[in-house]
Amino acid sequence: MGALDAGCCFEDELDDGYLEVAAEEIGCESGVGSGSDSARAIEDAVRVLLQGLGEDHEREGLRRTPHRVAKAFREGTRGYKQKVKDIVQGALFPEAGLDPGIGHAGGAGGLVVVRDINLFSYCESCLLPFSIQYHVGYVPLGGRVVGLSKLSRVADVFARRLQDPQRLANEICSALQSSIKPAGVAVALQCSHIQFPEALKCTSNPRHLSKLDRQGWVKVSASSTSGDFTEEEGSVWDDFLALLKLRGVDIEAGDMNRSHVPSWCPVQSLETPLYNGHCTKSSKVGKNSSKTHAAMVAAVASILHSLGEDPLRKELVGTPYRYVQWLMNFKSSNLDLRLNGMIHREVSSSSVTDENVTRLNEILSVLNIPFCSQCEHHLLPFHGVVHIGYLDKQEGKCIEGSILRSMVHSFACKLQVQERLTRTIAEAVYSIFNSGVMVVVEARHICMISRGIEKVGSNTATIAVLGQFSTDPIVKHLFLQTIANSTS
Repeated sequence: MGALDAGCCFEDELDDGYLEVAAEEIGCESGVGSGSDSARAIEDAVRVLLQGLGEDHEREGLRRTPHRVAKAFREGTRGYKQKVKDIVQGALFPEAGLDPGIGHAGGAGGLVVVRDINLFSYCESCLLPFSIQYHVGYVPLGGRVVGLSKLSRVADVFARRLQDPQRLANEICSALQSSIKPAGVAVALQCSHIQFPEALKCTSNPRHLSKLDRQGWVKVSASSTSGDFTEEEGSVWDDFLALLKLRGVDIEAGDMNRSHVPSWCPVQSLETPLYNGHCTKSSKVGKNSSKTHAAMVAAVASILHSLGEDPLRKELVGTPYRYVQWLMNFKSSNLDLRLNGMIHREVSSSSVTDENVTRLNEILSVLNIPFCSQCEHHLLPFHGVVHIGYLDKQEGKCIEGSILRSMVHSFACKLQVQERLTRTIAEAVYSIFNSGVMVVVEARHICMISRGIEKVGSNTATIAVLGQFSTDPIVKHLFLQTIANSTS
């Protein structure tokens, strides 16, 4: 643990030193401004949220969390202070040498399409980030074209706000039409929103989950068009769809200017209070915790205000309440101790008949257990799958797959880091099967795409080995091969 402790101290030194200065410089350049008062207000609100979750915001690992969360929110909503004209100005280029009559609408050529641009935004219904794959096309007009990078940057201006998929598509399309003045614009978005942890826990067939897939996520497509793309008898929209299909993107021909899922946010189904939680009590909040819950809801409303939003805007009514309900999935509890006792009771009467438990020689495996947790450093979700392997030295006894899924769910439903989650699961299983245990966790971290680094597509794998798995490379290789075979 010495190396881990040293790492935490090193992180604090960076946060307090160079990175702090760099963050302020980045904020000023991006239009966020110094905003020290709003940043402090958000940090104070985050401390209220941590206290409401039963956490000590001064403990190691959480001490800098308010600062990190405030920075992430401010970066993620910087679009409110950006202007499209500042981006497009100077990026329109003449394209000479072409007959004005060639191409669509007498422009400088034919259809221009940029595909597979990765963006993220914050859902205005629950404040959780959602991922976006953005495709855009336009028909040049007047003998000029726009720098391709601007098509992405203009979209980012509107994505960096609290959003809804259809409104986001409409705003991008309208902004490009008015700033570039082409013959037409088409925008297509494919959005993915994370589910509540309970939805992942109740996945009916976890063995058939592929690695790190998004089964259980809510997905929606939204599109918006203008100009030539809106003509019912025109071919431009069909050409746009055909070029998307070359990349495996399938949007139906009649899907212009509409979203496929009317109410897409999975948290929207919760009972919503009248004024951001201040007038209607949730049935899940008991008398002893109602004051804490109200304080948490008020803290989220203050975050919205600090970001320059109106908490009473129609689309934001209920948002603080929903965000608090999401966070309450990760409230600190003593469930771990009760769960360990349950595992000890169940293992004595469980033979290897569970279809979710596979055997290879002496290795018993339960693979592809889906989970969702909350990073304690940024209060952002990370999600993925857990693979558990252990050595059977107890005459055919095993832990039922359902018990292991419940164990993973309980350990994940708290403020976590992936390394600790991996180790905790391994230690819990090893307390019963102490001949050897190996746990592999594969996860995607939302903080890797919704902050400055924006490493879309990255994933993190962690391993914990105990007993024979730590000394026998053959046994370790067999279990890793079992994981590979299950996902191939």
